[in-house]
This record gives sequence, C-alpha cells and structure tokens, in this order.
Amino acid sequence: MSSAPPLSLKILNSMNQTGFTTALGFAFELSPWVVQRAWAERPFDTVEGLHAAMMRVLDASTTADKLALIRAHPELAGKAAIAKALTAESNAEQASAGLDRLTAEEFERFHQLNAAYAARFGFPFIIAVRLNDKTSILAAMQARLSNDETQEVAEAISQIGHISRLRLTDAVSA
Repeated sequence: MSSAPPLSLKILNSMNQTGFTTALGFAFELSPWVVQRAWAERPFDTVEGLHAAMMRVLDASTTADKLALIRAHPELAGKAAIAKALTAESNAEQASAGLDRLTAEEFERFHQLNAAYAARFGFPFIIAVRLNDKTSILAAMQARLSNDETQEVAEAISQIGHISRLRLTDAVSA
C-alpha cells in the first residue's frame, strides 16, 4: 500500500541490523523487534522466505512479547482512527475496508464489539482488513468473541501474519 519504490532483497540482505530494522520495521505494527531478530537469518532468497523468518521469530517469542505485539495494534474504527493517529499502514488498511466511511449505525456496532472484545480478552481485535470488508469484519468480531483466550491469541497472531505478509509484499521486490 506504499507509494515508495520497492526495496530489493539484494539491498536488504546487504544492510546492517539497524538499517534492516529501520527499513522493514513497519511490517509488524509498532514492533520492530520482530524484524530486528529476523535479520540474523539473512540472506533471504524470496519475500516469502523473509516473511517466514519473521514468523519464526514471532512463533518463538514469549507470550508476553506476543501480547505486546497484539496490543500495539489499534482498534478497528476506534479512537485512534477518528483522531487520525494511526500508522500510515493501518490508516490505509482500514480505509481499504471502508472503515473510514462507516454509517452511524456501523460505527456504533464496531464500538460495541470493540468494547466487548477488549473486555473479554484485554487486547484489540485483529484481522487482516485488506482481506475483508466491513460486513465480514463485523461477523468475525462477533464469532471470535466465543473463542477462549488461547484460541484468540493464536488467531490474532495468525492475522498479524497475514497483515505483515501483505505489507512486505507491497514493499519488497525480489
């Protein structure tokens, strides 16, 4: 979703850890530690291999780190979106699903489900909005309220995987 020219794997593979982390830190919402830890697996032959390395870092991370990553994500159509305080990536992603153009009734439904979800799990609802529309997002929010916390942490991490894959695919060329 970026308008910047894609980064090449060749250039990324030649970067030091700081440059690599700076260049790709956007992939995991306000959590560049995932990218930083994946740097050691260079060189990457494909964007898919790059993403897989980052997901291995995430899979091996502690529950506390995973929860911090989940909590770094904004609520969908929440206060940060209204205040225009989202990262550029989150702003574009939410807009792609029409979350910046909700009716009053839709906004109220998102607000209710966000509140119920946060009360139940203690973190925001995560879904790859670019792979959904507002109707499917609302349905998923409602359905996932019946998950237990272990299921929902796993699902949130899975969705973060989709989000980060899309972000990397947009920004990195082979």
